[in-house]
Amino acid sequence: MKSFTHVMVAGLGVLGAQIAYQVAYSGASVTGYDINAKALAAGRQRLEQLRDRYARNPGTHGADAAGVAFDRIKLTSELKEAATGAELVIEAVPESLELKCSFYRQLAPLLSPTTVIATNTSTLLPSDLAESTGRPDKFLALHFANEVWIHNTAEVMGTSATDLTIYQRVVQFATEIGMVPIEIKKEQAGYLLNSLLVPWLQAASSLFMRGIAEPEMIDMTWRTATGAPSGPFQIFDVIGIRTAYAVSIAGDQTQQEFATYLKEHLLDQGKLGKESGEGFYHYPPKAED
Repeated sequence: MKSFTHVMVAGLGVLGAQIAYQVAYSGASVTGYDINAKALAAGRQRLEQLRDRYARNPGTHGADAAGVAFDRIKLTSELKEAATGAELVIEAVPESLELKCSFYRQLAPLLSPTTVIATNTSTLLPSDLAESTGRPDKFLALHFANEVWIHNTAEVMGTSATDLTIYQRVVQFATEIGMVPIEIKKEQAGYLLNSLLVPWLQAASSLFMRGIAEPEMIDMTWRTATGAPSGPFQIFDVIGIRTAYAVSIAGDQTQQEFATYLKEHLLDQGKLGKESGEGFYHYPPKAED
């Protein structure tokens, strides 16, 4: 028996859509929620792109399985409808403490008392959110990396109030949906992945903002010297420029200057990174990533 058979994913942005599709592809019924018709339409488009990508991927089971997974996902902007029957909620709403807490306070009364809530927050501590869920013993963080079908880590991080049985159930769920569960022993802002990744990205953006080198040269240096497939500015494009902006604007003076650069030169031009086809680099359409 699967750990959870009916999962609600709240927020169908780049990563939320990936989570929803991967969960559905692994056999669970999924309800995808977003705040309005426009957001749902964008989410549906992302899910359709994922369906096509999974159908082409030789590591999956082809077009039939990809289509079945897509059909397992129901979309709604009605919170009560989304919450009905959910055994697990994976929250992937924008990275704001106030917004997330407000969302949980609206959501909690609509859920079964046994429903587990997991946040995909990349920067906030789950203990800062727990009380607003109304069920701190059934709340924890479940953090995914972008492009979940390739970078298939799922960092599991509870709080001092998280029930150990719930924690282990979510670890098992991560395995069931094809992730490698990363069990974190105690709370750490940025988990393991971002605790390693963010300082590296900040070092790269600082070199750029101080006029030391251009992004292409910084990336080439990293790739050539380490054998890594991507440099930091290529990673910014994968993460998404909106996320890079949100993290940078909360940083020191150099990081805030980088955030201003991102807004003026990329975001305001509709350059969101790989998802839009252009960020620091241009990504022409192609048959397979």
